[in-house]
Amino acid sequence: MANTPQAKKRIRRNDRRAEINGARVSRIRTFVKKVELALTAGDKDAATAALALAQPELFRGVSKGVIHKNTASRKYARLSKRVSALG
Repeated sequence: MANTPQAKKRIRRNDRRAEINGARVSRIRTFVKKVELALTAGDKDAATAALALAQPELFRGVSKGVIHKNTASRKYARLSKRVSALG
């Protein structure tokens, strides 16, 4: 258990940040899932629109530090490849 006031403060801060970061990651997953649902439905227009919304969300996660830059780039590349292969 934390003994110093600073360590106690860090625990409080880490709890707050974990909640915020969890919400950010969840939001990113939701946007990616929308693209994948459009892909499975075979709707290229919807998939393209969903990908256009997911891309800034992915890279916002990178700038906030919740996902790694290469992870976001890989996810976006794989999704865009699947969208362009559709139709």
